[in-house]
Parts: sequence; C-alpha cells; structure tokens
Amino acid sequence: MADTLEFNEIYQEVKGSMNDGRLRLSRQGVIFKNSKTGKVDNIQASELAEGVWRRVALGHGLKLLTKNGHVYKYDGFRESEFDKLSDFFKAHYCLELAEKDLCVKGWNWGTVRFGGQLLSFDIGEQPVFEIPLSNVSQCTTGKNEVTLEFHQNDDAEVSLMEVRFYVPPTQEDGVDPVEAFAQNVLSKADVIQATGDAICIFRELQCLTPRGRYDIRIYPTFLHLHGKTFDYKIPYTTVLRLFLLPHKDQRQMFFVISLDPPIKQGQTRYHFLILLFSKDEDISLTLNMNEEEVEKRFEGRLTKNMSGSLYEMVSRVMKALVNRKITVPGNFQGHSGAQCITCSYKASSGLLYPLERGFIYVHKPPVHIRFDEISFVNFARGTTTTRSFDFEIETKQGTQYTFSSIEREEYGKLFDFVNAKKLNIKNRGLKEGMKQSYDEYADSDEDQHDAYLERMKEEGKIREENANDSSDGSGEETDESFNPGEEDDDVAEEFDSNASATSSSGDGDSDDKKPAKKAKVVKERKARRKHQESKKGKDPNAPKRPMSAYMLWLNASRERIKSDHPGISITDLSKKAGELWKAMSKEKKEEWDRKAEDARRDYEKAMKEYSVGSKAESSRAERSKKKKKKQEKQLKGKVERKGTSSKSVSSSKSSAKSVNESFKSKEFVSSDESSSAESKKEDSEEEGAPSPRRSSSDSASGSD
Repeated sequence: MADTLEFNEIYQEVKGSMNDGRLRLSRQGVIFKNSKTGKVDNIQASELAEGVWRRVALGHGLKLLTKNGHVYKYDGFRESEFDKLSDFFKAHYCLELAEKDLCVKGWNWGTVRFGGQLLSFDIGEQPVFEIPLSNVSQCTTGKNEVTLEFHQNDDAEVSLMEVRFYVPPTQEDGVDPVEAFAQNVLSKADVIQATGDAICIFRELQCLTPRGRYDIRIYPTFLHLHGKTFDYKIPYTTVLRLFLLPHKDQRQMFFVISLDPPIKQGQTRYHFLILLFSKDEDISLTLNMNEEEVEKRFEGRLTKNMSGSLYEMVSRVMKALVNRKITVPGNFQGHSGAQCITCSYKASSGLLYPLERGFIYVHKPPVHIRFDEISFVNFARGTTTTRSFDFEIETKQGTQYTFSSIEREEYGKLFDFVNAKKLNIKNRGLKEGMKQSYDEYADSDEDQHDAYLERMKEEGKIREENANDSSDGSGEETDESFNPGEEDDDVAEEFDSNASATSSSGDGDSDDKKPAKKAKVVKERKARRKHQESKKGKDPNAPKRPMSAYMLWLNASRERIKSDHPGISITDLSKKAGELWKAMSKEKKEEWDRKAEDARRDYEKAMKEYSVGSKAESSRAERSKKKKKKQEKQLKGKVERKGTSSKSVSSSKSSAKSVNESFKSKEFVSSDESSSAESKKEDSEEEGAPSPRRSSSDSASGSD
C-alpha cells in the first residue's frame, strides 16, 4: 500500500462555504491546503479520534473528529474511493472508517447531543444536522427557548443567521434545562468577551487600513483595536499571516496582518490590517503578567520587561501570541537598492514587494498573491510613456492584477526574479521568436530596453519607406506648392539615411520633397496648438462668473467648520459641508439664494458693459488684419516681378546684360517706390487722416 494518498478538487466546509483545495493523507497525518487563501490545516495522526464516511450533496464526504473535539468535513469524494480510504485508515491510523447516513425524515423534534465542539441533532441513532459550536457568535435564552446566532461568512451564497431550540420543561428540581443547554453551548462557542486585563497596550498607533489612530489592547485570545469612532475585536484564530516590510525611504516600516475572515465595518471588508511605524520610535514594554506566567505561556519568546523599537515590540508580541512566522522580503533588490518597487494599482500609487513565495502590494488596496496561485505573468509596454512598463499577473482562477508605471530600470531585476522563481512568462515565446531582442532583454535592463526601442525604430522606418513609395507620383506637386523655409536644413538631416534610395538625378527633388512633408506636419501641429491656446485663453479683464448659493455659504462657513473639527482634511471638510447644507432649513437656504441672485444680476450687468467694449476692440483688430493682408499681397507681387526680370536678363548678351540690369533695376526701384506710396496712401485713406506730405513725395519721384 502507498504511504500517501492525494485527492484534488476536494471541498472543505467552513461556515456554510465550500472551499476547494487539495487533500493529502500520509503516515504523519492529514493535510488540507486551501486553493484560495493558501491556508494549511494539519491534523496529526495521533490526534485523530474518529473517521466517518457518508453521502453528502457533492457526492461522498469524510468527517474527521480529533481528540480535543475539533471537527473537519471534506466533500467531493467518489463512491469508489471508500475502499482505498478505509484500508489506509486501518493500516496507518488504526481507525475504522465508519459509514453513517444522515436522517432525511424531515422531523423537527429529536435529541440534542454535545460531543466535543459539535452539537448534533439526532432522530433515534441517526444525525439530522450538526453545528460546530465554534461558529456560534451569541447564545440567548427565553422561557423555554434557546437561540443560537452565528458568525457570517462573506464567501457563502446563503448564510445561516440563527437557530431556535424549544427545550421542554422537566420535573427535576434545581436543574433548569434551558440554562444547562445554554451553558453547554457557551462553553465551546466562539464568543469574544473582553473580560480581565489586557496583557499589554500600545497607544495611538498609526493604522493605514482601517485608516486612523488606534489603541491596540493585547488579550490572551484576541486583539482589540480601540479608535475614536470604531472598535474591532480580532480573534487570533483569524490571523492568516504576518508581514514586516521596510518602506522604500528606509525610515519607516509596515507591519501587515492578513485576516481570514476579514474584519467588517458596514459593507466594507478589511482583509489586511496595516500598521505604519517610524524606525526611530522606541518603547519600553512591561507585560501585565508575573514572570512565571510569562515563562510558562511563551516559553522564552517574551519576557516581562522588554525595550526596543516600537515595530519590533509589536511584531514580537504578535508572533508569540498568534504563533505564526513573520514574513519579510527575501533576496530581491531593486534598481535603487530597495526591497520593493514603486508602482500603481487601480489608479493609486504604492509599493510592490517580491517575497520568497509571493507578491504583496501595499497599501491601497492591499493585495497578496502567492506563487502557487499564479497562472502566468506578463511584462507589457507602458500605455503612456516608454520610460515605464506594466507588470501583469493572472491567477489560475482568472483574476488579473496590473501593476503599472514601473520604472524601466527595474525591468532587469524583476525579470531575473520571476525567472529564478520559475513563473510562467506569457510573452516569452514572442521574444524567443525575435532572438536578438529576447537574448539581450534577459541580460540587463539597459540592453533590454534599448533593443526594444531599436525594433520599434526599424518598424517605423519600414512604414515610412512604404508610404514614400506609394506617394511618389502625386506627392511632388503638393509638396512644391508649399515652402517650409527655415526648417529645410533640420529635416534634411533627419532624412539623410533614405537619400541614397533615389537616383543621382532626382536627389534634389527627393530632398525638397521629404523635408516638405515633414515641414507640412510641423506647420499643421503649430496651427492646432495655436488654435487650442486661443480656445483656452481667457480675457483677464472679463467679469468672473457668479458663485452658487452653496459656494457662497461654503466660503463664509469654511473657517467655522475647521474650528469645530480641528485637523479635518479637505475631502472630509467637503463631505461635512455637504451634510450641513443638506440639513439646513429652507429659510436659511433662501437667504443664500437671494445673495446668489444678486451676484448673478451684477454679473449680467458687468457682462453687458464688457461686451460693448470688446466689440469696439474687435472692429479695430479686423481693420489691422485687412491692412496686413494688403501689404502681404503687394510684397508677393514684387517677388514675382523680380523673378521674371532675372530670367530675361540671363538670356541676353553679357555687354547688354549690364545695361539692361541697370535700367531694369532703376525701373524696379521706381515701381517699388510707387507701389509702396500707393499702399501708404490707401492706408491713410482708410484711417481717415489727410497726408499732404506723402502726396508731395509722390510727385517728386514722378518728376525724377
């Protein structure tokens, strides 16, 4: 017979929820690992007292009872696996695996039996249902009734809230059956009562989730968070893991407590308790126990008097009481030497810590992902800039986590870490196809990112060459009609690498054509930017819009609210102001409405005056625009005449050339002067002012 038996897709029943996982039976005992939380239940072989096989909703189930009264239920077995399990129990645990079926008569009267931490309601010898007393949160009694209330499980689709038992009166003197029933329940129920003194108290600790400052009172079986608004009681049995993480600034420490089930406040669930400490803060701690009790209970892990850093004291006490190891970052070191990576998750910035067996992100919202639940990871290009990248993690359940805005210098360190942990990398196959980029990508972060940019540049050049080939015929005419001017030299340098692709006779055309295309794009962008600037720009002299009644009231009441709530944040102040405004009576609101109406009238009056002034200014601006347009047309005509005269001069003889040049230059000068004089005259006529001095100069030039 094999020494171990392993079963996949087995479900453990916890407070009405079926948690899937893996079950392994060995000589040493029974181990169940929860697939969702990673929590491991280990039952030693020497602790097993009874094993029961029975038919349940998901097929067949196994119920294990331990000697200290705990009950473990596992469902999802096949009927054919009974013989294998029965032989294994006989051989290794020396136990008979008994077959017991549940009673399905539907009767609601029977006998209640208390066995260990289990309440069993039986009809005859068959159980109808069983209630683990550790699930009971409260027990109340009536005349002949006992009411049990239960802890709720958020993962369960349907939760059992309460059960009422009718206990008939008996003739025995001095024994109340209702009280006896209630005492049996309460002796095993998980009812938190703050009785006795706390072992120690930590005052005013800064808590990030739930946010605020809390006094933490340490009791033997639970943790009590006492804040100004809320109180939380956290049993140590709900603590899943402890983390001690150094902040990136090396001056602070995070102490993270993972909880399952989470603590609740209304509809909000806190799966993590995150405390923030300064490394410089020290404390001297004295436990509220004598030295013998401390030695007996904690076996040297704690002493009655301790001193040191505050975060060390808190973590040391929690480790001793919860009896769990504290997880710290492993060998990973980022580009800056820190053991974490700065990134963003769900639009809020935080720190991602690669651990030896998972990743944890703090702080909003906190996320813990174990390696064994990761399906694959992916390194993706940043959506906004090439100086950062995204790190994506997808779990086996299909949940995806994206940590964005990670600096590209962190790539090499993170990639090497993921590779060393043998996690599946989704885009590795693609990079192996492109050997050059993948091989260099795996060496160091500088080479990896340069290779990626090189590939992008090559693809861009291919697209540009294809675009140029397709537009060879029709592109010249449109490009020649546009003169980029000053930008020719810069653009030509950028396109030198493509100049050799054309023939020697067409070098000039290609050089003109390519910078023209580039210049056209640049010009269009400038125009668009100017249009946006003109759209956004506002006249500083324009009257300001009037405030609403609420804003007028808020400006008048802001200081009063601040004095009533010292230290209130801006967001909380806005919320508080909204609540006060809602609660305000109609009469008071009407007063502010009248003020808002007066402000609106003043604004309309000021706008009328402003619009009259702005119209006069716009008419002046239109006149100056017309003047500029006319001057531009005349300058264009001069350039065209100059071009035709130079062509005719080049075709004549050398001796006549100088004469013609001198003659034509004189004619050109006279025409230039006359045209400029005419433009001046027209401008003066538009402005409506006489210009006798200009007319005299015109007549003088004519006589010359």
